[in-house]
Formats: sequence, C-alpha cells, structure tokens
Amino acid sequence: MSIVAEAPGYIQVFSNGSVKRFEPEIVTASVEPCNGYKSKDVVIDPLKPIFGRMYLPDVPESGVHQQFPVLVYFHGGGFCIGSTTWLGYHIFLGDLSVASKSIILSVDYRLAPENKLPIAYEDCYSALGWLIKNLENEPWLKRADLSRVFLSGDSAGGNIVHQVAISAMTSEGFRGRLKGLLPIHPYFGSEKRTELEMANGSAGDVEMNDMFWRLSLPQGTNRDYFGCNFENAELSVDEWSQFPAVIVFVAGLNFLKERGVTYAEFLKERGVKRVELVEAEGEVHVYHVFHPESETTCLLQKQMSDFIHSF
Repeated sequence: MSIVAEAPGYIQVFSNGSVKRFEPEIVTASVEPCNGYKSKDVVIDPLKPIFGRMYLPDVPESGVHQQFPVLVYFHGGGFCIGSTTWLGYHIFLGDLSVASKSIILSVDYRLAPENKLPIAYEDCYSALGWLIKNLENEPWLKRADLSRVFLSGDSAGGNIVHQVAISAMTSEGFRGRLKGLLPIHPYFGSEKRTELEMANGSAGDVEMNDMFWRLSLPQGTNRDYFGCNFENAELSVDEWSQFPAVIVFVAGLNFLKERGVTYAEFLKERGVKRVELVEAEGEVHVYHVFHPESETTCLLQKQMSDFIHSF
C-alpha cells in the first residue's frame, strides 16, 4: 500500500483509497463565557453527518434583547482537510463574534476525497436551511436577526461562499436575507494557468494546488468544472445584478492572490452592484488561522465587522 497523494503534516491518501488525516491542536466548545463569547457544537444533519460550532457574544444584562446579524463560516483546507475544532479557527471566529457583534455558525462539511464536490457545497447550503428550521428551537438563534445573514470562509471555504450564495439567491427561504459575502483568500482555479502559476519557483505551489483539485473534483471533470472555475457559473444578467455585496480579502504574499483579484474583477464585470477588494500586504495564505491573535488578524476582523454593519 503506497501513498498516492500527500500534504505533509495534514493528509495522506493511499493506493487502496484509504485516507489518514493529521489534526493540529483542537479545542472544545464551552457555553461558559471565555474572552467575551460562548461557543457550542450543534448537529446540522445527523445522517450525512454535518456538524457545526456556534459562537455567541456574551452581552451584559442591558443587552439581552439585542438581535445579532448571523455569519455562516466555511473553513478551508482544499476541500480535504480542516475542521471547526481547529484551535486557529476557534480563536479567530470567537474573537470575530465579539468584534462584529454577530452570531457565527461554523460548518463542518464532509471532506474529499471520500466525498467529492459538489457534496461540500450541498452540505454548506443545508446549513442555511438549518438556521431557518431551528429559529424557534435553538435558544441562541432567538438572538439572531435572520434578515441580516452573511457568508464567509477562507481558501476552499471562500470558494464555497460563492457557490452557496448562488444557491441561496434562488431559495424562497433565503431570498432577501443574504446581505453580503466575505471570502478570504478564495481557492479557485482553471485549466488555464495564471502568470504567477507559470512563473519560476511556483512549481511546488502549483503541484500542491493541483493535488487538492484532483482529490476533490468529480470523476471525469477538470479544473474548468464550475466549482473550480467561477467563470463557468450559469447566471443571467438579471441574476448577477441581484448577487449579494462582496468584499474579497487577499494576502500580498499568497500564491492564490491572482485568483482572488480576478474573482473580484469578474464580479464587477458581471454587474454585481457592490464589490470591494482588500489586500493584507506582506501576509501569507490564511494567516488569520495560523496567527489568530496577530495585529493583522485583528485588522481583518475590524474590516469584516465594518462591512457587516454597513447594512
């Protein structure tokens, strides 16, 4: 039995189809206030299964009737790794719930290669249905203002944001509720290489990206699959005009920066009414997960909060 695909320290895929994942430090949720927020794990779908972790800002008695916007977050990891339980995500999202005064639902969708696309899209879209269905049953959602829902995620999660938004636009239950998208260092691709992908010294990054796409794309497809190449989304001019507002975050030293910039330009060309692009100069891919308490991460949380509260 040999290794056929590997991201050292994160995942190994073997010739017999088995998969071994190496988890970084994880943290359990706690309904006791910690650093200004509470957290707890929820079951979105027990059969598939799909799980989530919720974050609620801890507010003084005077603010118990305050309604919070809701941010649904999708973790990154090339569709193959990642979890709501990872320490970096837990700290970042807990602090973001405080900074943005938002209820956050972080989604644990099923991973490739065992569950290839579009399963991650379907799982994450189902999380929106869970919000509507449990509005009366889930105590923390009694504090939620579901007329102000936002989607965010990093890397592959930023890709998922785009796909879930397209599905939500045509949903009766979510029409008018989805206000904005906040993809962070979104992970897109295409058969055509970008300038950076063809540059000297990029071979290692290209090889790793291609490996994750091979593991996650449906059998018989390539990197022009609609989930990889955003230019292949089938939306009408009228639908693009109704697309939610978007703020795209890119990192200056990120190999995927070109893809994020091109995504923002694409949305503008399609007539999306509000598109912003924010660059963290001198930062690497998903720095906010590796350094969730850094000064640059705090700035990112403020920028996200400002966008959310502009509605």
